[in-house]
Amino acid sequence: MMTSSQARSLGWAAVLAMCFAAVVVLSFKVHAVRSEVLLAERQLIALQRETLLLETEFETRASQRQLAEWNQVEFGYEAPRAGQFLDGERQLASLGEVRGPDAPSPIRLASADADEIAAAAADAPMRSPVSGAKVTLASAASEKDAGAVFAQAFGDFLIDASPIRPARAETPARAAKGAAAAAKGTGE
Repeated sequence: MMTSSQARSLGWAAVLAMCFAAVVVLSFKVHAVRSEVLLAERQLIALQRETLLLETEFETRASQRQLAEWNQVEFGYEAPRAGQFLDGERQLASLGEVRGPDAPSPIRLASADADEIAAAAADAPMRSPVSGAKVTLASAASEKDAGAVFAQAFGDFLIDASPIRPARAETPARAAKGAAAAAKGTGE
């Protein structure tokens, strides 16, 4: 037989088991309801997107009507007719304009070796395809000179643009040139 304390312990264990089962069943129901809510939210978002798409379509069609009205009243555009379509490349080429007598030849892409380019440059000067005027190319020596000239001019610009005037350093030659230029300007 069972004592009262054992029966009470067994009763509490049964109550605890029933509470645990109720919690498990309740959590399954909560998860089921939560998944239904998420599904409803997804459907709501899909319906909002569809509504936005339909509103955009409606506005687009309304603007097409407005454009058609403007076209009839203002612009006078028409849809292309069957006779306006071309049959092939030859018919398209026949629509091209004839070049004038002094027009340059069309520009074509080609490739050549560096030796061929140097030989062609030595034989005939390059000409602009638009104006026909001679084009002179810069040589490597003049590019170095231009770089030095630019560096000197940029350095002078930086010195002149410096906000620190009293601390400006000048070479004796530049100071002498400045003094000579000032003397010429004042007439001394």
